[in-house]
Amino acid sequence: MNESIYKYADVGLIHFMAFPEVIKGEGPILETLAKICEDDYFTFVEVTWIKDAEVRKAAAKMIEQAGMRCAFGAQPTLLTQKLNLNDPDEEGRKRAVAQVKSCIDEAVELGACGIAFLSGRDPGPEGRTKGLELLEQSVREICEYAKSKGDMTVALETFDRVEYGKNTILGPTKDAVAFAEKIRRDYPNFGLMLDLSHLPLLGETVEQMLEPAKDVLVHVHIGNCVMKDPSHPAYGDEHPRFGIPGGENGVEELAAFLKGLLKIGYLDGKTIKPLSFEVKPVAAFGEKSEIIIANAKRALNKAWAMV
Repeated sequence: MNESIYKYADVGLIHFMAFPEVIKGEGPILETLAKICEDDYFTFVEVTWIKDAEVRKAAAKMIEQAGMRCAFGAQPTLLTQKLNLNDPDEEGRKRAVAQVKSCIDEAVELGACGIAFLSGRDPGPEGRTKGLELLEQSVREICEYAKSKGDMTVALETFDRVEYGKNTILGPTKDAVAFAEKIRRDYPNFGLMLDLSHLPLLGETVEQMLEPAKDVLVHVHIGNCVMKDPSHPAYGDEHPRFGIPGGENGVEELAAFLKGLLKIGYLDGKTIKPLSFEVKPVAAFGEKSEIIIANAKRALNKAWAMV
């Protein structure tokens, strides 16, 4: 396509995935965030919890100075603490909701336009109906809290339902769409976040993932996964670079996904939508964050030229 991708998308990078040393809200947050803010390829950045209030203020200032938009990813705060929004233990569920509410407060401080999280662990077929009821209760509490803080998009990211991945209750796209439609009747700012990385793990095609979700899709991630070789260091939902040997997604798969996003109108050229890389260096291979980021940019440039 001859037109610039920036007419269609805010091209973003997930800070805490590209630089996994900051995923627990500590570490070289400002030093690594600066690398993204200094790179004019990106117009969007996704951050997660920042435990130090002064560092948080500095990060917000840096993003604003760069003229970038940002979103907040609460997923690491739930995963690293093993919190579950559909926890059958009520105290556990309340802790998970409280954590996401705390993330909303941080997101407001950072000037984020939206917040994302994931559902809890899949309890299996016998517990799924109850689990979805608990998840709905949690999501409604989160949406109500976000509404009280202003006009913020609330996104639930769908994940796999396999033991070697994240094994979350949502889960298959059709189930997630039905869930989202129910929530959106009361909270129109709620929607789904879909990820090319999770498409193979869900066993879905581009059409199976995108077509049903076209009316509830508010955010998109692009990346890769490894699912055929259990001995691979990036096996499961680990978001390795595009084209890694043994991986599922390269330039051609990315191009097909972009075509799908154009087809359903997510990339419509009228309202610029988030399109963020979720890529992570594989420590076992000695990979550097900066090279993995460059790989992602090259992959998108090539894929967009093919569309």
